[in-house]
Amino acid sequence: MAKPVAFAVGAHPDDIEFMMAGTLLMLGRAGYELHTMNICNGSCGTALEDREAIIARRTAEAREAARTLGAQFHDPLVDDIELFYEPGVLHRVGAVMRDVKPTILLTASPQDYMEDHMTASRVAVTAAFCRGMRNFPTDPPRPPIDLEVTVYHALPWGLRSSLRRVVRAGQYVDIAPVLEQKRAALACHKSQKEWLDASQGLDSYLTTMEEMSREVGRQSGRFEYAEGWRRHLHLGFCSETADPISDAVGKHAMISQAYEGGLDRA
Repeated sequence: MAKPVAFAVGAHPDDIEFMMAGTLLMLGRAGYELHTMNICNGSCGTALEDREAIIARRTAEAREAARTLGAQFHDPLVDDIELFYEPGVLHRVGAVMRDVKPTILLTASPQDYMEDHMTASRVAVTAAFCRGMRNFPTDPPRPPIDLEVTVYHALPWGLRSSLRRVVRAGQYVDIAPVLEQKRAALACHKSQKEWLDASQGLDSYLTTMEEMSREVGRQSGRFEYAEGWRRHLHLGFCSETADPISDAVGKHAMISQAYEGGLDRA
């Protein structure tokens, strides 16, 4: 019997390792086949190197991070800041989605400080939604698939929306058991430690990840280090009660009753 598949889709090299990799690793421990894709190639993530050099460097780093996670890596498609919700990108990501056949799709927050992150979320969701549509073209052509997929959105970088509001998770995953492996995967992105330390004033690339994970754990009220998720509406994707993350990781997942209780309020 084929393994269930978890597919993490972000915008840039290192987005997955910052906000999603702990959950991906926990799913791997539970028997999932793992896949990763950053839709953008990292072309703008430097103040020193030319376009071709930084793309090559960041792609190599992302491949190494995927290897560290035990995941299959899928090549990026577009330059940074040039990720748009348009047919060409949707058709290409749609082909990858049909090849991967995910049971779980992990993707970015619909609210974030950066447009690439939000667009990656929209593109990934649409590619998953169209997975079984016969007349939706993919590039290259791939046959439609008839499989359920449950979509989960990560928390935004900084844990706030672009309008400065705190974004709370509806579900938390304990990542303490895999924190060192998550740290090792993020450490593969050496170019970004240099870039973000310089451009965004981060004192430590790895420490920033751990601090955010600790804050999400604090918000959970249960875990020391956690990643937070919001489950996408089931319509067009899966059954209403589907929650394969909780099924897979068991006691290492926690549903926020406060979040669930607020879903029916306008």
